[in-house]
Amino acid sequence: MNHASFRPVLLIAALMGSASAAQAEEAAITPYADLRYRLELVDQQGIEQQATASTIRVRAGVKTAEWNGLSAQVEGEAIQPLGAVHYNDTVNGKTAYPVVADPADVLLNQAFVRWRPVKELEAVVGRQAVNLDNQRWIGSVGWRQNDQTLDAARLTVRPFKGATVDYLHAWRVNRVFGPDSPQGIWRSTAINAVRGAYAIKNIGTLSAYGYWLDLPPQPASSSKTLGVRMAGELPAGKGFALLYAAEYARQQNFAGNPRQFALDYLLLEPGVKAGAFTVKGGLERLEGNGTVAVQTPLATLHAFNGWADKFLTTPANGLRDLYLDATYKVGGKSAFKGLLLRAAWHDYRSTLGDTAYGREWNALASYPVDKTFTVSAKLARYEAKAFATDTTKAWFSVEAKF
Repeated sequence: MNHASFRPVLLIAALMGSASAAQAEEAAITPYADLRYRLELVDQQGIEQQATASTIRVRAGVKTAEWNGLSAQVEGEAIQPLGAVHYNDTVNGKTAYPVVADPADVLLNQAFVRWRPVKELEAVVGRQAVNLDNQRWIGSVGWRQNDQTLDAARLTVRPFKGATVDYLHAWRVNRVFGPDSPQGIWRSTAINAVRGAYAIKNIGTLSAYGYWLDLPPQPASSSKTLGVRMAGELPAGKGFALLYAAEYARQQNFAGNPRQFALDYLLLEPGVKAGAFTVKGGLERLEGNGTVAVQTPLATLHAFNGWADKFLTTPANGLRDLYLDATYKVGGKSAFKGLLLRAAWHDYRSTLGDTAYGREWNALASYPVDKTFTVSAKLARYEAKAFATDTTKAWFSVEAKF
């Protein structure tokens, strides 16, 4: 455990415990908290023991009101297993169990200053969660108990209505594995990102981006990626809409990467929305040449290529993910308003040689009990053919936000 990170959490707890709502308003400080309990079960072929991970995460922080355009936020996080530890958290040495990457820790999750002198200009400096577009290239990995954050400076300009230009420079990556892991912190990095986007009314958002990742702790993941994305929703009658997303990118070696390559990324995702139902089909293609493949080391990877997390690193022969995704959300005045049911199916093959990797089924049920509490259950079943091994994962969680 990183004991040096304990003091910010104590400070946050003291602020929350000593300040009433009236005092917080008077001091222009708003405390908040997010508690999440999760039970994760993993049965993975080839590993004799099954993983049972019962963990709780307590996240708490304070936000200040703006003063002459300046504001700040400080957030601490504590992750603790409940009961016996029957899982490999990547640092506890329990390699007889499957991996559940939620190690115990107490740490400073976010601490940044924001400057917004006018509504068209915003600058944020410090440790921060960063999510760009659909988080395929840069995301905060909100699924895991510990966020991925960046020590970074970010500048956002909104030159005219609907247009946004972002520039990001990061010098450290705080990964989900925590500071006790050899891969938990990537120091001395030089990450530069530029993204321009324009929202077109009743059509969608067009964005273009460039990501330059110089990652000395993981040189094989250093890359330059240039791409363009278009995603939106087209109204097609009462309660009916056509959905779409299309994206293309070209990734090349960069900085200290010892390999030479130039590979393509492609996403095509049409869909329809009819009342409470949403159905999408998709083709995602991360090209591989047999030696190296398109990689997205800073992404929210759990959101892509199935919840069993078999493709967090793209195989050298590449990955083609053909999928269907259906969602039903209860609306109206029903007692089950907000209930979300979702199912997805994936078929995985290589881009080089068209080898069948395997297939996967996913299912989710999530219900907001009230404005504070949400409960959810989730299932992933990966059936291997020529890649990895059969794996079943199940989750149950309760989250409370204050």
